[in-house]
Amino acid sequence: MTISLSQVEEAQAAWCAGLVRIASAYKSGADFRSEAAAVVDELYDYANGTVFFKPTLAHGNNTFRCTRDGAISYFVGGNENYPEDTGFALKGWTRVSFDNNAAENGIQIHGEIAITMGNVYLYDDHGMETRVDKTFVFRRCGDGKLRLCVHKSALPYYPA
Repeated sequence: MTISLSQVEEAQAAWCAGLVRIASAYKSGADFRSEAAAVVDELYDYANGTVFFKPTLAHGNNTFRCTRDGAISYFVGGNENYPEDTGFALKGWTRVSFDNNAAENGIQIHGEIAITMGNVYLYDDHGMETRVDKTFVFRRCGDGKLRLCVHKSALPYYPA
């Protein structure tokens, strides 16, 4: 069954909400690590496939996160195998939204695969916005849910 545009937008909205859930758990003193694990399991296809994940602030030997543990570490830190991680999701994000603006609608659907490109806007406790360039590729998994099999993030380039 072909993926629909609304399913893609729902999957992107779930990613945004997941990031805020982790940040909220951290801020409230709840078990943010378990929340991060649940978000990664819900949104990324590590359980049944290969995931290409290049997080925004990852670098060096750990630039790419091909494992579930690597993805969780990026979001919440605290993993000795990824000592540079400070927890992207722990930066106080209170609201996250997306805009598929790389083309007319920034979404391509090819049967069981959907590709999106555009920006994600992250807002902290003070209302300050951080914009991140995103490319997401979703695939329909065996349980019918869309999960990420590719996630490429980068801060926008601003020439000097």
